[in-house]
Amino acid sequence: MARRAQPISAIPGAGAALLVAALILGTLAAVALRAEAGRGFAASDWAALRFTLTQAVLSAVLSVGLAIGVARALARRRFVGRSLLIALLGAPFILPVIVAILGLLAVFGRAGWISQALGFFGFESLQIYGLHGVVLAHVFFNLPLATRLILQGWQEIPAERFRLAAQINAGPGAMWHLLEAPMLARVVPGALAVVFAICLSSFAVALTLGGGPRATTIELAIYQAFRFDFDLGRAALLSAVQLLLTGCAAYLALRASSVEGTGAGLDRSLRRWDGTGGRAKTIDWAWILFATVFLLLPLIAVVLSGVSGLVLLKIAVWEAALTSILVSAGSTVLLLLLAVPMAASVALGKARLIEVAGILGLAASPLVIGTGLFIVIYPIADPFDLALPVTALVNAVMALPFALRILVPQAQAVVSRYGKLVLSLDMAGWAFLWRVFLPRMRAQIGFAAGLAAALSMGDLGVITLFADPEIATLPLQIYRLMGAYQMQAAAGAALLLLLLSMAAFWILDRGGRWHAEA
Repeated sequence: MARRAQPISAIPGAGAALLVAALILGTLAAVALRAEAGRGFAASDWAALRFTLTQAVLSAVLSVGLAIGVARALARRRFVGRSLLIALLGAPFILPVIVAILGLLAVFGRAGWISQALGFFGFESLQIYGLHGVVLAHVFFNLPLATRLILQGWQEIPAERFRLAAQINAGPGAMWHLLEAPMLARVVPGALAVVFAICLSSFAVALTLGGGPRATTIELAIYQAFRFDFDLGRAALLSAVQLLLTGCAAYLALRASSVEGTGAGLDRSLRRWDGTGGRAKTIDWAWILFATVFLLLPLIAVVLSGVSGLVLLKIAVWEAALTSILVSAGSTVLLLLLAVPMAASVALGKARLIEVAGILGLAASPLVIGTGLFIVIYPIADPFDLALPVTALVNAVMALPFALRILVPQAQAVVSRYGKLVLSLDMAGWAFLWRVFLPRMRAQIGFAAGLAAALSMGDLGVITLFADPEIATLPLQIYRLMGAYQMQAAAGAALLLLLLSMAAFWILDRGGRWHAEA
């Protein structure tokens, strides 16, 4: 009877969670066992640690600091295209890192648009490589994320509080101290922790924009120790430090996000009576213009430079594109096989450990997992022969936390709404799964699949550990073209990658929503 008390079994979800935990913890254990006892940090390792922390702090502070102004402007202004601009703020999250970097180089590089304009007036060109280049790229990626997090905080302030503030003739300063500053004190620490955690595990940005040994992150140092020196002991030690840093940052992010909100209201439409003066309007529109230009210029640059570069693409680029499609498809299938059963088990309300296993990917670095898999596979097979399956597997695990955040709320709603009815009709098990659960999860499954496909399509991480000259995904091929100074061909390949990533996301997301109400 106890087994029939739920409309669906939690065993598949528990099994998927066990596999994920075994993969992550097992690879971390393999890395830890290879760490040499008594081995300390070299001078270059301390330099990598200092640079990692420095760029993460600067990136988090700048991203969140700028996001406060942008989010406040969006919260106070209503204009045509506002919804489109807010939707645009989510684009950098699925934008391939290597594509964004090429766009930033086209705008801010030594031969970029801004440098050309400065040269016209007799000024020196910009230098994008180094710490400032890494921070610039991280701000580009994380400013939209921080803006969305802070804007959500503004939108959660009940409309009645703004109405009451207007009734007592509270000015802009009083409105700030009474409503906005307390909200920011609650939201900003979480946004800072999230951005800091993301920037700690920076790899592709540091690899392409670091500019030398002085701009090496721990993630990049792991890659160098593994790929160039084949020093597994040093890679293991650096991996342990990386895990400690990302684990602490992820804990702080989760702890900060658990702070209570601003209270409930009557769900009235939000109307703002503050910021009606000319100065406030000018400041808000300046922030909106800044965010729009900063986000759109690199994308426009990629499109303009990539159109002419498409004709220069050789067969190796098209083969790499096919490889990326296959890896992305495999990663998406693996993600769904893990995430859907886990979400269903979490929805039953008795599987908190399953959800914990699902978020382990937030604390583990993909390069650390890749290093651990190499150590495990090496005695029994050639890891380089398994480069593509390993890349697909790690990409799926890295996307799992985001997929669960998408799937779990709807899964809980479906189980809560239809669970008792299904049990009364004796439709538990596969009948519930195929006739009720999956049809009503199609939109969320499509969104999660599209997100996973786009992230995997543009990933430049684990493949750099295992790839040989004969095997390359499209992001790796673009990086090789950049290293060979074939920038026009790299721009064409970047445009191709952008189109493939956006198409994968749109097709799967749209496919999940097609007749989802049926």
